[in-house]
Amino acid sequence: MNEPRILVIDDDADIRGLVAELLGRAGMIVDQAPDGRAGLRALHESPPDLVVLDVAMPDLDGWETLERIRDLTEVPVLMLTARGAEPDRVRGLKAGADDYVVKPFGRQELVARIQALLRRTPAGGEADQEPYSDGLLRIDFAQHGVTFAGREVTLTPLEFKLLSTFARHPRQVLSRDELLELVWGKDVSADQVKLYVGYLRRKLDPEDPARVPIETVRGFGYRYKPAD
Repeated sequence: MNEPRILVIDDDADIRGLVAELLGRAGMIVDQAPDGRAGLRALHESPPDLVVLDVAMPDLDGWETLERIRDLTEVPVLMLTARGAEPDRVRGLKAGADDYVVKPFGRQELVARIQALLRRTPAGGEADQEPYSDGLLRIDFAQHGVTFAGREVTLTPLEFKLLSTFARHPRQVLSRDELLELVWGKDVSADQVKLYVGYLRRKLDPEDPARVPIETVRGFGYRYKPAD
């Protein structure tokens, strides 16, 4: 198996060096960039398997860099920030980040979160799957395309994984723990399930999120009921 390639974008040379050392010890190839623009150039030159992205950078900050990354690719992005307030975490997740780590971070935790994201990244198996379709929803797994009620919907990679998981388990009640294992892994808070189900409903049907057939089964989890 090839070593995963990680791109670390951070204006703090000490942080970049520390992350590169930790990931190198874990068997990963690490490219470094001192700012957002250099990071985007590195993304073009050597496409990574995952990006570690700092939020507070001069000129092109982490939010702007993330937006441009999402215009180009669905590569997993883990954001690093010194601000750990909930609104900041929510902003990062809504912008398309896959995980969020607050500085100062635990070294083992950072490596574990990156490894978990890499495990959850599809390894090409989706390309052979037949598209899913019901009365409202259609998913093209190969192209990561989604339409709902005839309207094309743009989803972040995690939103797409969550929706695909529901579609692969129609009418089955999935607990939060099961969804964490299938979509995120065990290394994140269970609150993210509720957060992302809400995002997904609003993305699929902004005018009437309640019409989306993802049911909340109180005390258990969630269930997708395909439309006829």
